[in-house]
Amino acid sequence: MRFELEVLVRRGSAVESRHHLQCAAVDASGTLLAGTPNAGLVTMFRSSAKPFQLLPLVERGHAERLGFTDEQLAVMAASHTGSRYHVQLVTGILEQLGLGPGALACGYHDPEDAGSRDDLLRGGAPRTALYNNCSGKHAGMLALALAEGWPIEGYHLPAHPMQQLLRQVIAEVCEISPASMESGTDGCNLPVFALPLPSMARGYARLAAARADAPEARTRALARIARAMGAHPRTVEGDGRTATQLMLATGGRVVAKGGAEGLMLLALTDRGTGVAVKCEDGAGRALAPTAVAVLERLGALDGAELATLAPQRRPVVRNVIGAEVGRLEPSVREVALA
Repeated sequence: MRFELEVLVRRGSAVESRHHLQCAAVDASGTLLAGTPNAGLVTMFRSSAKPFQLLPLVERGHAERLGFTDEQLAVMAASHTGSRYHVQLVTGILEQLGLGPGALACGYHDPEDAGSRDDLLRGGAPRTALYNNCSGKHAGMLALALAEGWPIEGYHLPAHPMQQLLRQVIAEVCEISPASMESGTDGCNLPVFALPLPSMARGYARLAAARADAPEARTRALARIARAMGAHPRTVEGDGRTATQLMLATGGRVVAKGGAEGLMLLALTDRGTGVAVKCEDGAGRALAPTAVAVLERLGALDGAELATLAPQRRPVVRNVIGAEVGRLEPSVREVALA
């Protein structure tokens, strides 16, 4: 199945903007099941790589030995809103490790959560890296470094043994040569890698197909990470965020994780399918309508789920006083195979 994807941004009845997107849906063997004409687009994995950055902590048995709960694992795979709940959860992980916020290399940024912003504006809370949307991932990396006996100083640098391991793990799960992955620095100060969309989707297909009773430690670890994310969707992102709404609507049957610059990865756990969606201009606002439309086209949502996700499929555009002035509308057009 081949289709073209775009999102139309209407103000009134006029089309004011258009976002063009690329998509690849694959199974765990890497077979392309559906996609756009440029499905092989190479782009940065960004925060959608977090389940695989968490993988060694679980696969090597450290998460179990340290007694981490599924909720704690979910925040380690999260791009959270900096809410009081998220901050407390990450604080608890650091306390288990005997560390404070100063150990986090991600830096501070203003939280998306309104309650936390109020706390900070009133001066009731210090501005620490806990509020960074990637603080949970960094806490998980500190746990891995300590468990492996590696120094925590410089844990975020490409030459650190942990970052070398994570590069190898991402390449293995996504079935791509590590040498072929161009690298950069993510917004949270960690290495980030560029992969073709089908390779990203293949990693998520393995996440989707993983089972807790599998003989391989890696597969069991992937199953636990998928379970943790699906069971704690508000932990993984936050109320109103696209990935959270997709997981809530499907009861965790679709495990979703967004990434900066208009990236969304989906694991369809009942099919063993992975889906990668990328907005070419980096606009995150195009992801919700596109993700729902693609899942609908793949037949992966039932009527009740589609009804629940109606606000995400056609998001409202509002002006500064809250009045509805337009909508985002997904367009999925089938094209002939070459």
